[in-house]
Amino acid sequence: MTQPVIQVKDLSKCYQIRSTTPKPYHSLREDLVDGFKGLLRGEWGQSQSEDFWALKDVSFDVNQGDRIGIIGRNGAGKSTLLKILSRIVRPTSGEVMIRGRVGSLLEVGTGFHPELTGRENIFMNGAILGMKRAEIVRKFDEIVDFAEVEKFLDTPVKFYSSGMYVRLAFAVAAHLEPEILIVDEVLAVGDAAFQKKCLGKMGDVAEKEGRTVLFVSHNMAAIKSLCNQAILISDGYIVKTGKAYELADVYLSNSQGEKITSIQFKKDAKFNIQFLYASLIEDINKNDQEIVVFNCEYIVTKELINTLLCVELQNVSGEIIFYCNDSFISDIQKRSIGKHHCTLTIPKYLLTSGDYYLAFGFWEPGHPPEHFPKDRLFFHVKDRVSCLSKHGIKWPGLIYIPNNWEYKKINTLNC
Repeated sequence: MTQPVIQVKDLSKCYQIRSTTPKPYHSLREDLVDGFKGLLRGEWGQSQSEDFWALKDVSFDVNQGDRIGIIGRNGAGKSTLLKILSRIVRPTSGEVMIRGRVGSLLEVGTGFHPELTGRENIFMNGAILGMKRAEIVRKFDEIVDFAEVEKFLDTPVKFYSSGMYVRLAFAVAAHLEPEILIVDEVLAVGDAAFQKKCLGKMGDVAEKEGRTVLFVSHNMAAIKSLCNQAILISDGYIVKTGKAYELADVYLSNSQGEKITSIQFKKDAKFNIQFLYASLIEDINKNDQEIVVFNCEYIVTKELINTLLCVELQNVSGEIIFYCNDSFISDIQKRSIGKHHCTLTIPKYLLTSGDYYLAFGFWEPGHPPEHFPKDRLFFHVKDRVSCLSKHGIKWPGLIYIPNNWEYKKINTLNC
C-alpha cells in the first residue's frame, strides 16, 4: 500500500498577542512618573500577552492525486496550515511529513524577487523547486504563454500589476512540475477568465498528471468543481473531512445564518405597501406529492398600479433556481387599499436534495425594490432514494425533471 504524500499529526500553531492596557483615567504627570518607574524596572508600559491558537491538534492524510479543498471562515486557520505545509511557518507542536516536491502560491509574489525580471524569476523558482535548467527551459514557453506576460518578460516584477504578478506566479507554480501544488485564495486577484483558466489547469495537474492539489477558496462552486475531498476548519480545529460537494454545502448552509420558516414584520409608515407576515409550510397535496406553501399577508395604504409581488427560490450558493411574480393575475394589477393575503405553492419533487431559501419582495418595474426583506424563508429537500444516494453520491444538477424510461429486450443478432 502506497504511503500518503502528506501526513499531518497533532499539528498546532500558537501565536502570542501582545497589547498595552491603558489606564481609564490618567494625566500627563502620571504617565511621565509611570514611564520613569518602568525604565528603572526595565519595563515600558503595562504590557500583556495572550496565546492565540491558530491551529490546534490537526491531523489528516493526503494521498497522491487527491484534490483537497480547505474550507472555513476568515481566521479559521486555513492559511496558517498552508504556510506550515509550505515550510514558511514552523509549527508549535506536531508533525508534518511531506513526500514530494511542493509548489506554493499563497500570496501575490510569493517566492518572487521584486528586483529580478519575470524571466529570471522563472528560473529562480525552478531552481528552488530543485529542477535542472534543462527542465525549466523545456517548460519556459508554456509558462510564458499561460501567464500572458511575454511583452514584460524582461521587466523587473516590482513593476507588474497584481494581476500580472498572479498570472506569472501561478504559471510557474503549476508548470514546473511539483508533486504537490498548494494554492491559497490568491487566485481571487485575477479576472474571471483567468480564474477559470487556473481551475482548468489545476484539474489537469491532478487528474491527467496524477499530482496532488491543496486549494483554499471561499468560492464553493470552484471547490465543488475542482476538489474530490475537503477539510472543514473552524477556530483552528478540523470540524469534518469528507467529499468536497457535501462539505461545501455544509459550509454554505452554516453561513446562511438562522434557518427561519416564518417572519412577523413591524409596521413602517414610510411604505405604501408592506408585508405583515410571511411563512413557509411543508405539506403533501392530494396527489401525494410533497409541496412547499408560501403564505404572506401585506397591507396597502395607498392604491398602487403595476407593483409586483416577486419570489425567488435560491440554493445555498445564492443561485436563483426559480423566479416568478404575480403580474399575470389581472385582479392585482391595481392593488387596492387594505389587507391582502397571498398563497403560492411550489412542488418539492422538482428539486434535488439540499437546503433552499425563498426570497420575496415588492417591485415596481423601472424603480428600485420598495420592500425586499433581508430575511429569507428556509426549507430542506430530502435525498430521494436512488442508486446514487445508496452509494453516498448526491443527485447532481440544480433541479430534477421527472422522466419516463421505456425498455425492451432485443434478441442478439448472429453476425
